[in-house]
Amino acid sequence: MLITGAELADGRVRDVRVRGGTVDAVEPTNAGLDADAGERVVDARGRHLLPGAVDVHVHFREPGASHKETWTSGSRGAAAGGVTTVVDQPNTSPPTVDGDAFDEKAALAAPSLVDYGINGGVTGDWDPESLFERPLFALGEVFLADSTGDMGIALDLFEDALAEAAARDVPVTVHAEDETLFDEGALDGDLGGVGTAATADAWSAYRTAEAEAAAVERALDAGAESDAQVHIAHTSTPEGIDAVAEARADATGDAPPTCEVTPHHLFLSREDAGRLGTFGRMNPPLRSEKRRAAVFERLRDGDVDVVATDHAPHTVAEKRQGLTDAPSGVPGVETLYPLLLESVRKGNLSLERVRDVVAANPASIFGIEGKGRIEPGADADLVVVDLTNPREIEAGALHGAAGWTPFEGLLGVFPELTTVRGEVVYERDPVTGAESFGEPVGRNVREA
Repeated sequence: MLITGAELADGRVRDVRVRGGTVDAVEPTNAGLDADAGERVVDARGRHLLPGAVDVHVHFREPGASHKETWTSGSRGAAAGGVTTVVDQPNTSPPTVDGDAFDEKAALAAPSLVDYGINGGVTGDWDPESLFERPLFALGEVFLADSTGDMGIALDLFEDALAEAAARDVPVTVHAEDETLFDEGALDGDLGGVGTAATADAWSAYRTAEAEAAAVERALDAGAESDAQVHIAHTSTPEGIDAVAEARADATGDAPPTCEVTPHHLFLSREDAGRLGTFGRMNPPLRSEKRRAAVFERLRDGDVDVVATDHAPHTVAEKRQGLTDAPSGVPGVETLYPLLLESVRKGNLSLERVRDVVAANPASIFGIEGKGRIEPGADADLVVVDLTNPREIEAGALHGAAGWTPFEGLLGVFPELTTVRGEVVYERDPVTGAESFGEPVGRNVREA
């Protein structure tokens, strides 16, 4: 494949040749990369070419809850959104806490259109010996408070898990909330009806910002003591991000602490709670508009390492319950790149910054060889987008199994072409809107 006339994130206009699943050459346009006989040529003039996104935080729900999402439906959504690598979290049923559970999930991941990693979990019943024998991407999401799957653990077990991971040079992703700082009284009042009629802002009042900040500090301290590589998942407060940034500045080892934020914490706030109801219930919850804006500023200014989705689909029927009964989580893998690219189009983020937080940084932080960049020798995980052509996000046009999105009606810039190691896994005609998907080519990045 030869992609011609594409503008890269840094503004260079280049022709890019793909051979054997990798980028073979990146040359100035008209500098001599002529098409070979029978080679497909993609005319990308007026478009941008980006590395495929690496979403290090998804919940594809298999095994145990395939009615919410499968590896097929989830990876189709990923491909259509320009995500070429996903990392699945362990709170499935059974949870991925031993070698047998890992093997079961790995078999279910075989139909994935995109590359993937599989994380291992920590519970009182986990078996680190068999788990670490597998091609594990990372340990985590390790829950310091209960969320979907009820996998919250005590501090002493967390410290043991950090030591196990550090001994094997495996990163640890942490869900940081301190349950002792939750405000139980926030759920004592009138919580409204079901679904969009629920008083969802009470969930934000319940799982306080202070609970996150305290747990982040605790996780960072424990990580420093054990010399483990700690990555704080879905940081929703400026205080949490600042704590990671300070710890990173003080770190002396080769793997300083890092953090991620989600699109829902970047683009939604407690001001959206009335519109979303339980469809806006997630852990950690939506924060105030002031905190949301501060989190976005830290993304723009470089204090956020990664943007990952915490893609956590539930069915409409499951979400359409009362506030304390509805499950936490929102879908988002297909709208990661589109929402951030719309911010680029509006001038709120640079394209290089978006490239770094969704592709280059996660690949570097987690040591995924060949991912996250467009240069000779890198995997040909490529995304073609037209920044002049946004469209409204509509649940009916998305490809995951959930059938809804918290970002309904927002604008996004969606890919026209997505490749995984040079294989076309998604294509959309920009004129007719006709779409097509390729064959499943996904593989475990730790086995590559």
